[in-house]
Amino acid sequence: SAKLAYLPSPTALRLRISVSGNDSAEMESSLEKARESLLPLISDCFFGYDNDTMAGTIGKLLTETGSTLAVAESCTGGNIAHLITLTPGSSAWFRGSVTAYANEIKTGLLNVSGETLENFGAVSAQTATEMVQGAKKAMKSDYALATTGIAGPDGGTPEKPVGTIWIAVAGPTKFICEKFVLSGDRLRFIQRASQTALHLLRKLIVQETSDHG
Repeated sequence: SAKLAYLPSPTALRLRISVSGNDSAEMESSLEKARESLLPLISDCFFGYDNDTMAGTIGKLLTETGSTLAVAESCTGGNIAHLITLTPGSSAWFRGSVTAYANEIKTGLLNVSGETLENFGAVSAQTATEMVQGAKKAMKSDYALATTGIAGPDGGTPEKPVGTIWIAVAGPTKFICEKFVLSGDRLRFIQRASQTALHLLRKLIVQETSDHG
């Protein structure tokens, strides 16, 4: 029989299937059956095996369609670009990143409207939307990703507590902007926010490619 172990980390939950026995062929068959039973249950969040990374999986998807990616980061401070450039071959599909920490950089480089910042604030769906659109246009990419949030430990309000983040992703035809509230200290927030953003991007790319064959 197969056993399932849960191995959590700040950025992913690794699932380990183990089997025991004396017949290697029978064990291999049991392992494959367990894997086939598990995959449909986790299809929305599954991204790879063994040492696969979310950024690496995104790179494979982009390479298959000859597409490119641009990133605009505020609260994640360049960590998403770091994860991407750790991936061998990322120069073929990664256009670049803007770490737009100050509002002046959001407006000056990403064309975020001053009225948007004044009316809705830097941490808002509207700002994330304009950031992702600005990055996509400025860097002439097929896909773009943007993050804006409150990493803490201060800066939160009752309406926008520490851990709040808006993530926007845009592709050739589709767009997603979602709010998350993540727990943990500043480092843990950045780690989780970066992985969450990459996961949302992967979801968008899969939607785009499935719609276009």
